Amino acid sequence: MANWAQMYDWHFDVDRVPELLDRVEREDDGEAWAELGRRLILERDLVSPAGIAALPRLVRLAPGSTEARHLAGEIMERAAAHHGVDDLLGASADVITEFGALLDLHMQSRPADYLVTFRALLAVKEQYHWANVLGDFTDDFYHLACPHCAVEVTIAIGDYGRYSAIRDWNLGDVDRRDLRAAPAEELSGVGRWMHELAVRDGEDVLADGIAHLFGKAECPRCGSVFVIADEYAASNRPVLR
Repeated sequence: MANWAQMYDWHFDVDRVPELLDRVEREDDGEAWAELGRRLILERDLVSPAGIAALPRLVRLAPGSTEARHLAGEIMERAAAHHGVDDLLGASADVITEFGALLDLHMQSRPADYLVTFRALLAVKEQYHWANVLGDFTDDFYHLACPHCAVEVTIAIGDYGRYSAIRDWNLGDVDRRDLRAAPAEELSGVGRWMHELAVRDGEDVLADGIAHLFGKAECPRCGSVFVIADEYAASNRPVLR
């Protein structure tokens, strides 16, 4: 159980978040939810100690509250960042597992907030790098270094194409090379899991995007071929404490 006397929010208060949680537990209060978001999340990047402490109460509310589900998801997406209460996060393992089951069930209803829910589930599975970058593949770009010649390669997966390129300040994406999507039967690990979820839930665009993200790209500079997801994860997956 959290010691709220030590759980500072981003306004450096220790008593306001419990009061706000009491309010939203009594009734759906839009102003209270908005203030909770400001106190628990900082500039969309960091979560306060109070945010980690609030997780059990938010998860308890999540089955009947979109606001609680979304806020708990935002907290989880930032859980790998420094917040100073790793022990409290570890003690919430059962709550996080419960939250993951709730998110998975919600996804199967094919909701309007499917991608938001998917990203939250990725964070629950400690796939923080994907949780914070995965888009809807209408206009997604990933930037990584070629593992062979170290040139920066832009990976585009969206309505404008699925390609690797060198990004030029004046000319845009030049020397484009088509990506090679991974066949479903060749996917493994987290890529296979992500793809199977999207297919299960009829999210065809998302499934196709994931197949390309975990597929192969050709470096426009040296011509070497590499797995996109492997190189992105190597540079962006956080080292968990």
